[in-house]
Amino acid sequence: MNAKKQIPAKARAVIIGGGVSGCSVAYHLAKLGWTDVVLLERKQLTSGTTWHAAGLIGQLRASQNMTRLAKYSADLYVKLEAETGIGTGMKQNGSMTVALTEERKQEIYRQASLARAFNVDVREISPEEAKQMYPHLNIGDVKAAVHLPLDGQCDPANIAMALAKGARQNGAQIIEGVKVTAVNQKEGRVVSVTCEQDGETYTIETDHVVNAAGMWGRTLANMSGVTVPLHACEHFYIVTEPIGGLKQLPVLRVPDECTYYKEDAGKMLVGAFELKAKPWGMDGIREDFCFDQLPEDFDHFSPILEMAVNRMPMLETAGIHTFFNGPESFTPDDRYYLGEAPELKGYWVAAGYNSIGIVSSGGAGMALAQWMNDGEPPFDLWEVDIRRAQPFQKNRAYLKDRVSETLGLLYADHFPYRQMATARGVRRSPLHEHLKARGAVFGEVAGNERANWFAREGQEREYRYSWNRQNWFENQKEEHLAVRNGVGFFDMSSFGKIRVEGRDALAFLQRMCANQMDVPAGRIVYTQMLNQRGGIESDLTVTRLSETAFFLVVPGATLQRDLAWLRKNLTSDEFVVITDVTAGEAVLCVMGPKARDLMQKVSPNDFSNEHHPFASAREIEVGMGLTRAHRVTYVGELGWELYVSSDQAAHVFEALEEAGADVGLKLCGLHTLDSCRIEKGFRHFGHDITDEDHVLEAGLGFAVRTKKGEFIGRDAVLKKQEKGLNRRMLQFLLKDPEPLLFHNEAVVRDGKIVSIVTSGNYGHHLGGAVGLGYVPCEGESEADVLASTYEIEIAGQRVAATASLAPMYDPKSERVRA
Repeated sequence: MNAKKQIPAKARAVIIGGGVSGCSVAYHLAKLGWTDVVLLERKQLTSGTTWHAAGLIGQLRASQNMTRLAKYSADLYVKLEAETGIGTGMKQNGSMTVALTEERKQEIYRQASLARAFNVDVREISPEEAKQMYPHLNIGDVKAAVHLPLDGQCDPANIAMALAKGARQNGAQIIEGVKVTAVNQKEGRVVSVTCEQDGETYTIETDHVVNAAGMWGRTLANMSGVTVPLHACEHFYIVTEPIGGLKQLPVLRVPDECTYYKEDAGKMLVGAFELKAKPWGMDGIREDFCFDQLPEDFDHFSPILEMAVNRMPMLETAGIHTFFNGPESFTPDDRYYLGEAPELKGYWVAAGYNSIGIVSSGGAGMALAQWMNDGEPPFDLWEVDIRRAQPFQKNRAYLKDRVSETLGLLYADHFPYRQMATARGVRRSPLHEHLKARGAVFGEVAGNERANWFAREGQEREYRYSWNRQNWFENQKEEHLAVRNGVGFFDMSSFGKIRVEGRDALAFLQRMCANQMDVPAGRIVYTQMLNQRGGIESDLTVTRLSETAFFLVVPGATLQRDLAWLRKNLTSDEFVVITDVTAGEAVLCVMGPKARDLMQKVSPNDFSNEHHPFASAREIEVGMGLTRAHRVTYVGELGWELYVSSDQAAHVFEALEEAGADVGLKLCGLHTLDSCRIEKGFRHFGHDITDEDHVLEAGLGFAVRTKKGEFIGRDAVLKKQEKGLNRRMLQFLLKDPEPLLFHNEAVVRDGKIVSIVTSGNYGHHLGGAVGLGYVPCEGESEADVLASTYEIEIAGQRVAATASLAPMYDPKSERVRA
C-alpha cells in the first residue's frame, strides 16, 4: 500500500477527477508553472470512463480549432512516452472510413476537402484500395472510402497515467481515495474545497476548481449551482479471442452500420454507436462504483454484431473473449464542455466528452490550462464553451430523453439542417400554436422551438435530409422572394434580451462596446463587444430607452455567454443592474419593401422616414395593443422588429395577419432569415465572427468608434489600423446555380486552398449559392485580393465563384433606408 498522502491546506487550483481529462489539465497547468496544483480522485485514477475507452485517435474534427486540439493530442501522446517513461501505446496506424450510400460518400468527401483545408493528411481511395489495406473487409456494397494516414490508436489508461506522472514531475500533487463533498463560495467566487479521506474531513483553500468529474460532473456542479448538462449512457464493444495471422491494421469506421473496428494485439475490438442508446444512472451513480462494468445486454448488441460479421467475415469463426458494457457521459449536442462556469467565478469545467475523450483531452487540457492562466481562451472555443449550456438543460428528464439520441448521432449522417428528434418543445414562443396551425416546421436552438420553414397545404411537415436540395428548398425560395419583393413575417421571440440600467449604465456600456453608446433615447446602435485582442465576444444591437436604461438584443444561442461577459466585466463600484428579460417580450418582425404599407394598415402611427428613421425605436399602437417598434433589419430590407409584451403577442400577430391579407404577407422561417442575411453579407456570431476574429478583419470597422475614448479592445483596433489586415472577409457567389454551400467548404484562391466557407446558404435573389469566408491578404490591397480567381471545393469538386468585399445584394443599403 502507498503511504497516505497529506492533503494540503491551500492550493492554487484543485482538480476534481482523475480520468484522462483531469490528468491532462493537471499536466498542462504544471507545465505552465502552476506547481501548486492538487488533483483529487474519489477512488483510483482512470476508474470511471477512461480505463475502458477504445482509444481511437482521429484527428479530423468538425472545425478548425477542434482539429487543432485533436492534432495536438496525437503529437503529445507520441512525446509523452519519452518524457515520462510510461508507454502510451500510441500507434499512428492510420484510419479509414467507408461509405455504403451515396449520401455518406458525399459526407466523407466533404470531410476530406475540410481535412485538406486544415492541413490534415488525407486521400480519397477506391473500394479496391480499401480492400488492399484491409484484406478482411467485405467491399461488396462499399461506395467510397477515405484514408487518414496519421490517425491512430493508443492505450487510454496509460495515457492518463503518463499525464499524471508528467504532472507530478512538474510539481503537481495527485491524491487518490478522496471524495469532494463541497465547493465553497463567497461573493460569487470559489474560495475552498471540502473533502473526505478515510472518514476525516479536510478543507483546501483555493481560487480555482476544475470539474473534470466525467459522468459525475452534473451532480458535482449541481452542488454549487452550476449548470453542466450531461448524462451517462451504456456503451458497448466486444473483443475477440486472438485471430491467427491478424496484423496491424488501420482503425476502420463503418458509420452506416454504427460500428468501428480496431486491431489490438492480434485481437479485434468491435464497438458500436447504436441509433437509440440506453441512458444509465437515472438514480445517480452508486458510491462504490470503481472500474465497474454494466450488465451485458446481448439482445441490444446482436443486430450490430450481425452486420459486423457480414462486413468482416473472419468474425464468424472468432470466439468472443470479452463482451463489454461501460458507461460514458453524453451532452445534449454531442460536444464537450470547457471553460469557466457563468454562475461562479473560478469554477472551471472539462467534462462531457461523448466518447471522444481520449483524442480530445490532450488538447482540451492544454486549452483550459492556457485559459485559466491568461484569463481568456487561446483561440475560439465557442462550440465547446460551457456558456452555451442553458440552465434548463440540467433537468434529468430532458437529459435522459436527449442522450438516448446523441450517442447514435456520432455515426449518423451529419446532414445540414439536421434537427434533434428527442427532448423537444421545452421553450416555445407565445405564437407557437398559431404558427404550427399555419404549417410551421420547427427547429430547435438552445431549447427554443423556432419556425424554420412553412409547409404548403397538403405538404408533409418534416425534413427529408440530404446533401442536395432538401424537400423545403422551394418553400424557402417563395419565402425569400416574398421578403425581397413584398413583405414577410418572422417570429424572432428567441432573441436574447438584456436590460442594463442604473446610474453607471452608460459609462459601463461605453467601456464594453466598440461603438458610440452616448446617443439620444430611442436610438438603436449596432455594435460589438470586443476582447483585448480586438476579437468579437458579442454581436448585438443596443437601444437606449432612457438616460439610465439600455436594451440589448443578442442571438438566443449566445444569451448565457453575453450575460456572463457583461457580469464578469462589471466592477464592484459600478452601479449597474443587468437583467435577462428574454421571456418577457415576443419579437414579431415585418420585413420587405411593403412593410410600411402593412404597418400603416394596423397602426395609426406615422411610419415615414421623417417620423421613424432607420435605427430608431419608439412605442406604437398595433390593433388594440402596444409594442415597441425597432426599425432595424437582419435580412437587408425595410422593416420593423416589434417587441411585444408576451401576453399581447398573439393579439398583435392576429392584427398583422388580418391586415396582411391585402398586401400579400407571407409567413417565413429561420432558413429564409439566414439566406437573406447571407445575400446581404451580414455576419453571424459563432460562424463568421468569433472571439478569435478581429473586428476590422471581419469587415465591421464601420461599427467601431476609437475617438469616443477608452473601451475594451481599443488598443488592438488602433494597432491593427496601423499594421494592416492579415485577412479579409469576402462574400462568394457560385457561378453554377446547382451546387449548395452550407459551411466548411474549402476556399480555393488561384488554385490553392487558403481557408473555409464560414457560412453558406442559397441566394434565391442572386441565383446561386452564397458563402462568406476569410482570405489571407497580408500586405495586399483590396484590388489585389479581388484580382484573384476563386473556386470553392465541395466534396472534392471545385466550382468557380465570384468574390466581393461589398455585399452583392444592395451594396449601399438603399433598400434598408427606403
